Amino acid sequence: MTTDPRTEPAAPASGALDALSGLISHTTTQGVRTLYAPRTGEITAGLFFRVGRADETLATAGLTHLVEHLALHRLGLTDLHYNGRTANAYTLFHVTGDEDEVVAYLNAVCAGLRELPLERLETEKEILRTEAAGRGTGPLAQLPLWRYGAQGYGLCSYNELGTWSLTADQVRHWAATRFTRENAVLWLTGDRVPDGLDLTLPTGEHLAPPPVTSALPVTAAYIPGDDGHVAFSAVVRRSTAATVFADVLGRALFRDLRQDGGYSYSAEADYSPRDTTHATITAYADALPQKQDAVVGGFVDTLARLRAGRIEQAELDSARTRLLKQYDTPDLGAAALPSYALSLLMGHELLTPEQHRAELAAVTLTDLREVAREAWETALLQVPGRGVDWAGLTLAPQYSAQAVTGTGHPSLEDDRVTLVIGEDGVTLQTPGGPVTVRYDACAAMTVRPDGARALTGTDGFSVTVEPTLYKDVTAERVSAIDAAVPRDAVVPMPARTPDQIPRPRPAVSRSGPTRPQDLWLLGLPAALWSCLVLVVTVRQGSAGPDDWTEFAGMWVTELVLVAGTVHLYRARLLGRG
Repeated sequence: MTTDPRTEPAAPASGALDALSGLISHTTTQGVRTLYAPRTGEITAGLFFRVGRADETLATAGLTHLVEHLALHRLGLTDLHYNGRTANAYTLFHVTGDEDEVVAYLNAVCAGLRELPLERLETEKEILRTEAAGRGTGPLAQLPLWRYGAQGYGLCSYNELGTWSLTADQVRHWAATRFTRENAVLWLTGDRVPDGLDLTLPTGEHLAPPPVTSALPVTAAYIPGDDGHVAFSAVVRRSTAATVFADVLGRALFRDLRQDGGYSYSAEADYSPRDTTHATITAYADALPQKQDAVVGGFVDTLARLRAGRIEQAELDSARTRLLKQYDTPDLGAAALPSYALSLLMGHELLTPEQHRAELAAVTLTDLREVAREAWETALLQVPGRGVDWAGLTLAPQYSAQAVTGTGHPSLEDDRVTLVIGEDGVTLQTPGGPVTVRYDACAAMTVRPDGARALTGTDGFSVTVEPTLYKDVTAERVSAIDAAVPRDAVVPMPARTPDQIPRPRPAVSRSGPTRPQDLWLLGLPAALWSCLVLVVTVRQGSAGPDDWTEFAGMWVTELVLVAGTVHLYRARLLGRG
């Protein structure tokens, strides 16, 4: 696991905002940077904060989301159209209404952040767990985990573990240090900042984007995925050419996989800024089980065609035309406010519409080819079925590079598996390889009163210690784990009912518990009985038609004996009882 050590550029100075004069206006409101632009109709406003899921740890995941929920509680039931959103690197509170409603909403949000209703902490934590349980995971959900690990930008692949254990002090401190005036940007539609706004917030500092980590030793890489889905992600430098490339890629996949090949129904791509300097390009295609190999092959072929520079000028022109249409929007300044506010918050360069048009006009086929090559160099492809080593991608690590030494605890279900509890960490020795979580790189450890421990490393590997499933995992051994894991990584979990505690299934053995004499004890009677049934059947047949009912039971018995013998024979071959 590595961390990108670069220093992010500072937020744009007011001079960059001055260049947007005539399109948007800017000021400060109680120390909060504020952008506004006129638009007819109701006012829409958004209050950005530079804090999100990627700023948390796995043990505190959900902390920012929890602050968002608590800050909105005092608004209660209303017809006002408002909401909040917690993303990887920012939190947004937004609202649409008349001037008085917008002012009341923003004032209530800031008042809520100053004095969170922490008496509702447990209720809101349960609400977040309920929300997560009903929220489906899309086909791209696992890619951040594999790319970044169980930290930073990889946390969006995980459940919000912090909703089980976060304390009032933790939540209060997070709000006071992250939801500050220096770390915020307000935008709103209108020709002025409304009177009566009270954006009083704690003082603090502007936070740089979260550090970038990596769990992939090599790219381009691939991981196995569920049937029916091919997913792709790449990290590229933020640029106008990259936005054009994402559009070209999406259209190319749609044409190659759906229109020409008839393999997919959905095929698309997207460009999303990640931080100040880099963006993520994602792509997706669905597939029927019998078409999966064709979709994978077509997906790889499309990427290969683009990075080889086999892109038609018409493809570039079409993408450029679609992107230029954003400047045909009525009230362009108001429509661009969220984008400019987020760029200001993240410290990214602010381009005027004229500058952006000029950059779009300057994009060439050579630029697209270079972006395609950069995307392939950082590619992570999720494929169903067989691997894609043939395409030059490397399978992402499925096992840890090292194992710890310590006491061995054989599995009670599979004697090929051993849990090792050591001074430095825990390792699950499996037939495929070791899975290790070191204590000094433990992102989170959930703790159950019955002794169960689930450890997840910052690299994304996990080991679950279930005392009921391994030999001699005593309370003393569990206590040794507890003493070694950092306190801030521990997540207490509620007690489980007896039926929720796992019990060993029939053991799997290398040699199998099926002994040779077991086959003889059943196989010999089956053979003798078959001879008897055959002789009786032949005699009855030669004696002429008669009532065959009495022989039905003999044949049923024979079938049962034969089936039992075959089962034992197959179990013997497989080494399973």
